Amino acid sequence: MKRKGVQVSALVGVFLCGLAALAVAAQDKYDVKVPNGLAFSEFRGYESWQNVATSVTDDRVKIIAGNPAMIAAYYDGFPGNGKAIPDGAVLSKVQWARTPSPDFPDKVSVPGDLKEVEFMVKDSKRFPDTHGWGYAEFTYDAASGTFSPLGTGAKCGNTCHTRAAARDYVFTAYHAR
Repeated sequence: MKRKGVQVSALVGVFLCGLAALAVAAQDKYDVKVPNGLAFSEFRGYESWQNVATSVTDDRVKIIAGNPAMIAAYYDGFPGNGKAIPDGAVLSKVQWARTPSPDFPDKVSVPGDLKEVEFMVKDSKRFPDTHGWGYAEFTYDAASGTFSPLGTGAKCGNTCHTRAAARDYVFTAYHAR
């Protein structure tokens, strides 16, 4: 009888250790940071920001959205009004694998697996050497359900965005609805 009690205790112990390991391994995406400290947590609520535009590449479907400050800049006439984007404005880009629609595979592409989430934030004091913009890219690993930083830090998107210097380094326009 004592032997059975020890076996049960051992099994319970192993089970509890397994649960503890799972709890420790579970990642909160808001704990992830790019190398210089720009954190995913700075963009809480991005999932419900207003859609600005959609783009499609050979392998990705992308939704670009803006926080309220960014949307206000668009409503104020950006980029045609010639004004710079105000500090505090943020754009997000959520990318999924481009997948044929199950209903119309020859005609329609839909989002598949989540691949990456990117942000650009206007903060002239924090990012003076990248025209006031900081960038953060996070890749998503579906197998583990975790995000990891991509690139070398907040300057990582600056080189590409110089092509849009005339539009305050923003590629995405807000189109009529």
